[in-house]
Amino acid sequence: MTLLGAGFCGIVLFVSACLGASTCCPQDLAPRAYLITPIRSNAITLTTAFFDGSLILDGSVPITDASARFNVSAISYTHSLSVFGRTASFSTTLPYGAGNFRGKVAEAEALAYRSGLLATSIRFSLNLKGGRAMTVEDFVKWRQKTLLGVSLRVVPPSGQYDATKLINLGSNRWAWKPELGYSRRWGHWILDAYGGVWLFTENPEFFSNNQFSVGVHTQSQSPTGSFEGHLSYDFKPRLWISLDGNYWFGGKTSVDGVENSTTLQRNSRVGVTTSFPLTAHQSLKLSYNSGAYVKYGGNYQNITFGWQYSWLGRPN
Repeated sequence: MTLLGAGFCGIVLFVSACLGASTCCPQDLAPRAYLITPIRSNAITLTTAFFDGSLILDGSVPITDASARFNVSAISYTHSLSVFGRTASFSTTLPYGAGNFRGKVAEAEALAYRSGLLATSIRFSLNLKGGRAMTVEDFVKWRQKTLLGVSLRVVPPSGQYDATKLINLGSNRWAWKPELGYSRRWGHWILDAYGGVWLFTENPEFFSNNQFSVGVHTQSQSPTGSFEGHLSYDFKPRLWISLDGNYWFGGKTSVDGVENSTTLQRNSRVGVTTSFPLTAHQSLKLSYNSGAYVKYGGNYQNITFGWQYSWLGRPN
């Protein structure tokens, strides 16, 4: 039985919040996101993330025992450059997801499977304090103290989307996240803290023109604020471990202008990340995180593996 019917809007929110977590959602846990690198640095990163957990729908829809198990793989490219004499970076991420979703409606089990491209993510960051643009020769002499930076992440209406279906991998809208980032080093310890807000445009064609939902419907979402913190320790260069945590709030949704107040999110996740070098150009990263407090949305466990190849100028 396919998951259909207006009651499954909570599943849609979960797909947007969880399948899209790798590219555009407040659930992100990304230690050292504002550390700088020498100008003309490049990196290719391959990641695969596994998600498994339940859906907390807070009585907003007549669904019980809802759960999901899915995988998101992504390829990212990052390049550092000089902007007005400050270190800046540009990155883009292309993810692909596949997963199974299940739940009960009136005690009848319903199942759905989706696979395809998720929305592309583009991020630009600029250092404001503590990180002038440096060549590799200057960078090896530099020692971090306090860094302050800003970033903007943009998620265009890309990814697989079919307006006649309720569960989609794309969200058919634009999303932006301006963010302020802080990083401070004390010897081997680094403290990171970020604060930002997700802003969304309207989805002009949401669950429309099908046998369950006649006509065209719109969906909108209120801004979602997010805070994120990390405390990490360097054992040696490029070998470190981090304790991670975040909190996000807001994001109530409306369909055809009618707001559903039960979709308000007040959630938090905690986890751990470790990174270690393989060669002069390659490194591996492993992370685990889980829901610490989930008011509405996906309460899942996540394991992510990542491989990165980095170089200066042209590839070696």
